[in-house]
Amino acid sequence: MKINADIIKELENTIDTIHPERGKIPIKILGFGEISLVFELVDDPEKIAYKRLPIFDSEKQVKRHIKAYKEYNRILKEDIRLNIPDCDAMWVKDQKGNIVLYCAQEKVPPETIGNKIIHELSNHDVRELVLFIMGELKKVWDFNKKNENIKVGIDGQISNFSLAGYNPNNPKVPEDITLIYLDTSTPMYRINGIEAMEPELFLKSAPSFLRWLLKALFIQEVMDRYHDWRLVTIDLIANFFKEQKRELIQGLIKIINDFFIQEAGEFNIESITLKEVQSYYDNDKMIWEIFQRVRKFDRFIKTKLFRKKYDFYLPGKIER
Repeated sequence: MKINADIIKELENTIDTIHPERGKIPIKILGFGEISLVFELVDDPEKIAYKRLPIFDSEKQVKRHIKAYKEYNRILKEDIRLNIPDCDAMWVKDQKGNIVLYCAQEKVPPETIGNKIIHELSNHDVRELVLFIMGELKKVWDFNKKNENIKVGIDGQISNFSLAGYNPNNPKVPEDITLIYLDTSTPMYRINGIEAMEPELFLKSAPSFLRWLLKALFIQEVMDRYHDWRLVTIDLIANFFKEQKRELIQGLIKIINDFFIQEAGEFNIESITLKEVQSYYDNDKMIWEIFQRVRKFDRFIKTKLFRKKYDFYLPGKIER
């Protein structure tokens, strides 16, 4: 996999963050994160998915992040033995000297990604898929249990997994299932309790007048969430509300609670209840909607009143 550095530099210098389809370098949007845009270059023979992160204040900061990013990918692949796509990263400065990181990853077929295929699989196969995901997540906590100094976090949402070899014309979970974990751009690991990633980077897409409040109220909770297997699992289940598959949730809770007892009993994880999954989802939905409204207001202030560039893409209305 090779990043075309010249095209990425030109993309950044001509980018339109409000109407990306109007930029000089044509891109196709694949998805949105809280602080990033995921896209591919139109007609790119390399088939690379890029994540754009305009969240860095200095060269030292972005270089530290890239180092942590590459080590996180190495740990996931070599130590924990997750299947992950080939990846790389580069950073550029725009014409005003602002630093933007581009994480590149070998693109998987969109039709194989978890949040797509759960709408095509039978209920039985969805449950099988979730159990396989739980098996992949267990590898992370097995690693953490064996290692005193390094603790790895992970985002176990259904959309962060691809089912290799899935055929939409024959929608079922293959017998020789291989799951590919996709969300490798955020280096979620700690060395002797110190985050490899600067937690404040999560706040860079928030309006400046809110960052102090978000840091005080939420940042540690957000970081801790990805290091708690039970909370990662609650988030995985709660995603089925967002995906309009709530009829599956009660059954998923049962098989996951059974999994914790039968396959991960040594971790002594308390059973998950429907009430707390619903509460978690409602709270997450409320925070996301408020956050997006505030970001849109911030974009209006910067672009319309001050005629400045707004660095982040904002998603349209998301059905939740």
